[in-house]
This record gives sequence, C-alpha cells and structure tokens, in this order.
Amino acid sequence: MVLLEGIALGWLLIVLGAILLLVEVHSPGFFATVPATVLIILGVLLLLGVDIFNSGWGVIIGVAVALCAAGVTVWMYSRITPDGSPTTISRDSLIGKEGQVIADIDATTIRGKVRIGTTEWSAHSTGPAIPTGKTVRVVDSEGVHIVVEEVN
Repeated sequence: MVLLEGIALGWLLIVLGAILLLVEVHSPGFFATVPATVLIILGVLLLLGVDIFNSGWGVIIGVAVALCAAGVTVWMYSRITPDGSPTTISRDSLIGKEGQVIADIDATTIRGKVRIGTTEWSAHSTGPAIPTGKTVRVVDSEGVHIVVEEVN
C-alpha cells in the first residue's frame, strides 16, 4: 500500500512539474522551470522506489538531487537567455544620427518613415519633401516622431 501511495505521489509530482513547464512556455521569464524540474526529478525518484519523505537516506538523496537539478536548471537557463539588459532608445538620443527614408517624408505630416539602425520612426522634414531611399539626419524630436533633414 505504501509503494502504491509513493507511485501515485510520484506521478502527481511529475504532472505538477509538467504543468509548471507549460506555464513557463506561455509566460517566459516567470522562472517556473526550476521548481518544475525539481518536481519532475522528485517524482521520478518516487517512481523508482526511493522514499524521499520517511527514510533518512531518502531525504538526503531527495534534497541532494533536488539541489543538483535546481542548479543545473539555473545554469542552463542562464546559458539560453540573452546577455545584458534590453536596449532602450529615446527620441532625444537620436538627434544627430543618420538613417534611410523608407516612406516619403514631407513637412506637413508625420506619415513619412525613417529607418535608423533596425528601428523605424515616424518623421517629418524641416523643408521640402524627401523621397524614399534618401539619407537623412535627425535634427529634433517632437511628441512621438522625429524631425529630419536630407543629407547632401
């Protein structure tokens, strides 16, 4: 009867671990991977007949395996995540930078588009219309768009 309870609890821990992995897949960064891995490993130990709750050696083995699983999971997680913090760009930091016109720009609307690096910005010109393909320089920023002039 005790073995049957251990097997049922083992499967329960594995299922809970799998659910946490699914949570991590749908909400990356929640960091549910570590407890999910630990639950799955402990569930497997129970299925293998290791009594991780009542036996002295079982408790030691369970804790050691759980700590190792958590450590390996954190190490693997750190290897697959991007390094550093995300890049942030403000409109004001663009002043003086050059970019390519990807949608015609004029002085009266902000329908024009400029690509600076890999980011597209709504723009209007300081003077005459600037056609697609021309190189422009950012001279100012207003609200949610930038002001550009053609580079000669």
